[in-house]
This record gives sequence, structure tokens and C-alpha cells, in this order.
Amino acid sequence: MADDDEDDCMLAREALAESQLANKLHIVNDGEQLMDYLYQRGIYANKSSAPRPNLILLDLNMPKKDGREALREIKTDPRLRQIPVVILTTSKAEEDVQSSYDLGANSFIMKPVTFASLVEVMRTIGKYWFDVVELPL
Repeated sequence: MADDDEDDCMLAREALAESQLANKLHIVNDGEQLMDYLYQRGIYANKSSAPRPNLILLDLNMPKKDGREALREIKTDPRLRQIPVVILTTSKAEEDVQSSYDLGANSFIMKPVTFASLVEVMRTIGKYWFDVVELPL
């Protein structure tokens, strides 16, 4: 998960646990950290501390490199473009929805305002991406 809001990250972690999904959540705080994680650079150079994700939950509005820039980089790199990217953001702007899909996002979800709704969203994301869909290895 790439999100600069610590509260949102904490709630997402709790919602994932509450949804009873067994997926491990790795959190980075901006687009630069996300790319370092994906390319296993810097503090993420140890492959065991930065395993390739099966799914990326990406906020659009982050410092340094925002989610749009990170999404563009992910989807233009042959080594990364197969990783599904779900935009999870507070934005309601139609231009953000359109540009995210234009850049290759696999889904666009507005962050729920209640914890119960977030649990349901995390459960649905997990069920769809890890139980229903066949992902490349």
C-alpha cells in the first residue's frame, strides 16, 4: 500500500485483519518509496524485506512522487506492469478516475468514510484479486 496518511494506513491494516484475509500488507509513504520498494533499492534492497507484491493499493495524492507518476512508471515498465494497481483515494474528481484508467489502473475506489465500509472494501478487494482472478506469477 502506498499512502502518506498514517491514519489511513493504520485503518487499512486493521480493516485487512478484520476482513480475515491472510495477505501481508507492506506500507510505503510516497511514490518514491513505492518505486524503491518495487525496484528493491535503498532500504528495500534486501529481497526478503521487499517481496514482489501481488497487488498495489495506491493513493493518488502523496508527496515527492504522487500516485499518478508512480502509476505511469509502473505501467510502462515491462517488469512491473503485470502487477494489478487499485487506486484507493479520497478523490471524487472525474479527471482522476479517467486519467487513472488511461494510465493503466486496474480499479478505482474512493476511500470509504466508515471503518465498517473500509473492512467491506478490503474484503471485496481481497476476495476478487486473490480468490477470483488468476494473476501471473
